[in-house]
Parts: sequence; C-alpha cells; structure tokens
Amino acid sequence: MTSTKFSRLLFHLSGLFCLLLTFSFQLAVARADSPRTLETTNKPLRVGVKLAPPFVMQNDGQYDGLAVDLWEEAARANGWTWEYEQYELDDLLDAVSAHKVDVGLGAITATAERERRMDFAHPIISSGLGVAVRSNQRSGWLAVLQAFLSPAFLKIIGVLILLLFSVGLLAWLFERKANPDQFGGHHRQGIFAGFWWAMVTMTTVGYGDLAPRSVGGRVVGMVWMLAALMIVSFFTASITSALTVGQLSHRISSADDLASAKIASIAATTSGDWLDRRNIEYEKAADLDAALTDLAKGRVDVVVYDAPLLRWEIRSRYRNSLRILPLLLERQDYAFALPEMSSLREPLDASLLQAINSPDWNARVAEYLGDTD
Repeated sequence: MTSTKFSRLLFHLSGLFCLLLTFSFQLAVARADSPRTLETTNKPLRVGVKLAPPFVMQNDGQYDGLAVDLWEEAARANGWTWEYEQYELDDLLDAVSAHKVDVGLGAITATAERERRMDFAHPIISSGLGVAVRSNQRSGWLAVLQAFLSPAFLKIIGVLILLLFSVGLLAWLFERKANPDQFGGHHRQGIFAGFWWAMVTMTTVGYGDLAPRSVGGRVVGMVWMLAALMIVSFFTASITSALTVGQLSHRISSADDLASAKIASIAATTSGDWLDRRNIEYEKAADLDAALTDLAKGRVDVVVYDAPLLRWEIRSRYRNSLRILPLLLERQDYAFALPEMSSLREPLDASLLQAINSPDWNARVAEYLGDTD
C-alpha cells in the first residue's frame, strides 16, 4: 500500500471516528435532558407546584387542593413516590419545559404557545375567564335613588349651589344700585334675585325677568355664560355616571361591553394577555387579592381573571360583597403540565379520566368551587 493510499485511509478513519464521537455526545446529552421513563422512577418524582387556590393550596406545610388531590390519587394508583417543589408560574413552566420537574401542578391553562414548549395531561377543568362585580350593584329606580343620595353626588350638588350663590352675589353687588327694580330691596331679596339669575343663565332658560344693566354686571354675565357651558357639560357627565353606577351586571353581556368599565386584572397572566390582545385598558394589580380589594372598595368596576380562582376567592373572602357574572370571556382548559415525550402521560391520563368520569366528580368540584351559577 502506497503512502498516499494509507494517508487517505487514515483520513477517512479519523473522520468516521469524529462522527461517532459527536453522535455519542449528542445521544448522552439527549438522554440527560429527556424526561425520566417509568423504568427510572425508582426515585421520587419531582412535582412542581404553584400556589393557586383551589387547585393548589398550602396548609400547615402540607399541600392540598383539587389538582393536588387528583395527582396524589393517580400517583398512589400507579405506585409512584414524589416530592414537591414550589415555584412561581413562569419558573414552573420553564422547569417543566427544561425537564427539571416531572409534572407541574397549579392553575395551568393549556395554550397553543405553551404546547410548543411542553405537553399536557388530560384537562381536569374546562372553564374560562370570568368577570367579577360588586354584589350590591343595582339597577332601575333603586339604583337611581341610591346614586342621587350618594356622598359623591351630593358633593357635586353642594359645589354647584355654592358656585351659583357666588355668581349671584357678584351680580347683586354690581346691580343693587344700577338696577334696584330687579336686584334691589332687602339684602336677602337682592341676593336671591342674583342666585335666580345665575341659575336661569346657566340653564339657558332665559325667562328675561332679570338682566344686568351695569358694566360690571354685564361682564360678570358674559364670563358666567361662557363658564356655564363647561359646567353644564361636566354636571351632565356626572349625572350620567351616577345613574349608571350599579348597573354593570345589566350593561356587561359580552366582551365588547367591557370598554365602558374600569377594569382590574393581573399583567403577564392569561387574563392580562387576553385584555392586551384586544387593546382593552386595565389597572394592573399586584395579585388577585389586591384586584378584588380594589373592586370591593369601588376603585374599579370589574375584575377579569380565571373564573375558578375568582369563584374560590369570592366564596372564601368576599361572599357578601362580590359576585361573578354569568359570562365567560374565553374558554380555558386547566391541566397538569408535563415535559415533552413524558412517559407519565398515558398512565396519568387514565387515572384522571377515571376520576373525572366518576359519579362523585361534580360534588368534588362543587366542594372547591361552590355553585357555578
């Protein structure tokens, strides 16, 4: 064999060796990153949890909730052992997609975007985004009467009366000598005449029974006429707002009606993303409790969030002050998150379907979520 042929052979062998080495390295990395199979589950499964009542809760250091109950039943039925690790939602999803945990529990909705990163077990609950309002909101004449007697509306009336009195007093000061026939007499009569003229001018009724004659009185009249245009507009808007307060349950029947309400939600969540996609402005609350507190105190009109979580919080803490409208803005399927190609999926789905199709399933859901009406 010539040296040239030997060199070529050596070159091809070295290339083949490099390819085998590269393939072996990639196979090792893939095995390291792949989810554990059922044959390798002799160690406890790593279960990531995100606190989200009623799906995952923590009491005295122990986890419970609807999702936790279903997981533990499935795990015991399949002879698995497990250990919990608590995460925030984004961190939990990252851990699932990176195969750092074997399953993720919480109020996790199965979306197309998340499906590209991970797999999901069979949904445990199909619900959607809900709308919470104050339960004392009323409609009809009762709401009108309540609005007229509200402190905010009475304050507006008081400010308006004070303004009319001030303008009438100025008119009387200028007109009491120049126009005694209309603004003369006793001080109380003259001031009341000025008050009457200010109100008639503001409302543009124009009876013509009173009219300023002095230069100062006419200047006051011109300024008041221009100012009254803006004041009437503001006052009309205030009345309209007062008459519509407490009628949200009748005004909101679809997603399009939300534009007329002051909304609170949580950014970087399914509800926040839904509002962002529709360019609907909303107050960004720190968490669900903060949003519901703002709603209960009247700082916002509605809260948009996951209906099961809203129902749980309202049932637990705001039973007499808040309620959920019979409106779902977008369907959501809540499911366990799994790494891609997880061998836990098939046995887990079988256990979940058995639980969901059992006769007592509706009672179990009602135990956590209460009445869904």
